[in-house]
Amino acid sequence: MTSQPGTSMIVVVGSMNADLSVRASRLPLPGETVIGSDIDVRPGGKSSNQAAAAARLGATVAMVGAVGDDQYAKILLDSAAAAGVGISDVVTLPGAATGTAMIVVDAAAENTIVVSPGANDQLRPEDLPERLVSDASVLCLALETPIETVLRAAEIAEEAGTTVVLNLSPYREVPPELLRATTVLVVNEHELACLSGASEDVVDGEVAQRVLAAIGITNAVVTLGADGALVVTPGGVTHLAAPRVEAVDTTGSGDAFTGALATGLAEGRSLTDAARLGNATGAYAATRAGAQTSYPSRREAEELLRSAMQASRPA
Repeated sequence: MTSQPGTSMIVVVGSMNADLSVRASRLPLPGETVIGSDIDVRPGGKSSNQAAAAARLGATVAMVGAVGDDQYAKILLDSAAAAGVGISDVVTLPGAATGTAMIVVDAAAENTIVVSPGANDQLRPEDLPERLVSDASVLCLALETPIETVLRAAEIAEEAGTTVVLNLSPYREVPPELLRATTVLVVNEHELACLSGASEDVVDGEVAQRVLAAIGITNAVVTLGADGALVVTPGGVTHLAAPRVEAVDTTGSGDAFTGALATGLAEGRSLTDAARLGNATGAYAATRAGAQTSYPSRREAEELLRSAMQASRPA
């Protein structure tokens, strides 16, 4: 791909959720009650977040998903449109509830999330606009919608030669044919550990490359939160440090990373350069509350990336 910024289409197929967030001094233990703040309702969903992040960076983005006919649907659709995401292929399901995510954020900006899929669980393969997916430069997929829909989208993209970015989240076992159709796999430390069968998170580059090669993946990014990311290619493993920021809320930061990664790939950047943009975008997102409401513009992301690179140079 050799296109200029904003000219290549990114299609995101997946979830749209209303995020119901509450802040607390710490995350509750099992069976424990902790007093928190008032509930804040914001637009979210892994796939909708990825689409918004890419659009905020200037990419041309189309969202394929499903919402219910309740009050949350308008919040999600309005937010996506305001970010510049095309929403004409989002289906509204009468009688269905829009997906919701219940989020608790602690004083250290860490979070726990429980998702109620709602309409997301009713997105079917027949809802996919095959021509749109075929015409995309990059297809973004995650696992908050039925696996048969995710697989069909990947198959359409693979047949058309489209770059398929699969975010293996929330983690579950997936059909081998989905992995075969994947161009770039995005996982965090926990998801990589699940793939390896390890009892603890795996962060060693050689181990990561071996685990991924065992499932047929040669191009991948392992996100490490504040520690940046590992970029795995046939040429080896590269660790990219993340810009240092004061985190306020990490909700949706991983999605921001993936949306930025897709943007870089759609612009013809190498996987490593695209991941650098992802690092900056995800780090910036952590400095503000919420998911989509925290995402940077292209100027903001690149300024953070430039300052981080300058700070890392030897004096």
